[in-house]
Amino acid sequence: MFKSKAANAVATADKYGAVPQSDKSELPAGCTVTFYSIYYRVKTRSGPPYFNKVKMKEILTDINGIMSPGMNAILGPTGSGKSSLLDILAARKAEAGLTGELLLDGAPQPPNFKCISGYVIQVGTQLIRGVSGGERKRTNIGMELIINPTVLFLDEPTTGLDASTAHAVLLLLKRMSKQGKTIIFSIHQPRYSIFKLFDSLTLLANGRMIFQGPAFKALDYFATIGYNCEPYNNPADFFLDIINGDSTAVEARQNEYFDTDMDFEALFGKTETTLAEKLAIMFSKSTYSSEMMAKLKQLSEAKKGSESFHRQIMYSTSFSHQLKWLTKRSFKNLLRSPQTSVAQILVSLSMGLVVGALSFGVKNDLNGIQNRVGALFFMTTNLCFSSLSAIELFVIEKKIFIHEYISGYYRIFAYFLSKLLVDLIPMRALPATVLATVTYFMIGLKQTVSAFLTLVLTLIQVSTTATSMALAISTGYNVVAVANLLVTLCFIFMVILSGLLVNLVSIVSWLSWLQYLSIPRYGLRALQINEFTGLKFCNNSHQLHTIGSKCHPGPEFIICTGEQYLHSQGIDATAWGLWQNHVALILMMVIFLMISYAKLCFMKKFS
Repeated sequence: MFKSKAANAVATADKYGAVPQSDKSELPAGCTVTFYSIYYRVKTRSGPPYFNKVKMKEILTDINGIMSPGMNAILGPTGSGKSSLLDILAARKAEAGLTGELLLDGAPQPPNFKCISGYVIQVGTQLIRGVSGGERKRTNIGMELIINPTVLFLDEPTTGLDASTAHAVLLLLKRMSKQGKTIIFSIHQPRYSIFKLFDSLTLLANGRMIFQGPAFKALDYFATIGYNCEPYNNPADFFLDIINGDSTAVEARQNEYFDTDMDFEALFGKTETTLAEKLAIMFSKSTYSSEMMAKLKQLSEAKKGSESFHRQIMYSTSFSHQLKWLTKRSFKNLLRSPQTSVAQILVSLSMGLVVGALSFGVKNDLNGIQNRVGALFFMTTNLCFSSLSAIELFVIEKKIFIHEYISGYYRIFAYFLSKLLVDLIPMRALPATVLATVTYFMIGLKQTVSAFLTLVLTLIQVSTTATSMALAISTGYNVVAVANLLVTLCFIFMVILSGLLVNLVSIVSWLSWLQYLSIPRYGLRALQINEFTGLKFCNNSHQLHTIGSKCHPGPEFIICTGEQYLHSQGIDATAWGLWQNHVALILMMVIFLMISYAKLCFMKKFS
């Protein structure tokens, strides 16, 4: 079992990070990261769907090493396993298929390792850049330095940068390493001015380690096994030539040494041995490897049985501090891209004007009943479908959230609550209030303050509950379109069961329970009770009634009051009949938000 427990870091981090740390000066300047016998395998599938074969592919094989405070480079060609090793050292790989031992200052890696380490990734898109590559890279590094990490991981920090900018970024990292930071990074093919900044070098080839030690000793090691770097040749290019077998001169010396000094068929039990396997076995037999393994054993036993200091490290900031700045950031992002929020308000205003014009100056007659119910139905349905804009709330920022959370920036609940505060008030409450205000006075609904406030409250609850359901379904998805489809289907069924399109009293018993899952049903019933209670219809010239059936002759049923209409629809017109709909909406909202939060907590955060 992989002893760093990378997958358990997220599950237990809040236990160790619930209290903010007040004194960062107590932290050590840097840490020594040691790793022993690391193996990493992944499942691969081949063949047609449902008939494919599952095979295990070995990504890393028997990787050992020591990385002390300073510049620790992981070098190798594409596909050598650089990024996989970096993710493992940073506790960002899933535990499945991972074995070996990973220590921090000779002790097991703590569960809250994310709170004392930083991980710099690429950000930005091809469409929206905003800043240059160098500025973006330095900004990423600065973001990771906010938590004052003792260990900083970087995945190919020079990728996409010109030579001058790449050198400037590495000089920045070098200055940090001189302050005692442990800098661990993967890099592909650096130029010499960058290579000479390295303190430690780890060379990988096809997931195997062919060198690990001080960078300035790498050329001497390869010289001892028959590889001599030509004058004025870049050492990094020279190492890649060895790994890829690209240099004719190097290959000749390599074959000569292999043929005369080592029987690889006897070692591996096979006639064909890859170049990476040959280089790996030669390094394992070298004095460099023996010295490294001896240091690994010494570091592992030095603090054996002792409690790691880092187990007491907490989040750098309190929950309230995290919530404050996350809310500020979300609100600032909303102001920078106001199209969605402004569009929500404009759509609500437009829809309110249309509905208000169609039902303008409603009267207390048969047409008035129909116009009232139609307008109330439209308002609840419109707010439900308007909540579809909330689907992207946790989808678009999924990768950013995962990176920032596992980097120890903030707790999940602080992020979740900040998003709700910024989304529910300007994006849900304001459009619902605008829609209610415009339609209420244009249509001429019940002219009392309490009735108006009840209508506004009901519409806000419908909007927030529908938004909560959209979040519960969409959280965790990578594609907005899929979540959009699922939420839309749910709303369609809910609208059918709202009570206008289908008489809920007439639904067969084995399907009648579905009506209790309909958000617009609760909203429409509450609005109808609020509007129709106390209304009189028989004072007008046209009496309101339903004609008795010709097949079943009987007395005509006269509708003279709003209570009679509500009774015909199976609606309880009492005070509890009104407020039980609000209670139901609150319960549904809480349940949906809990589901959304749980999906954030259990979201897969490791590759």
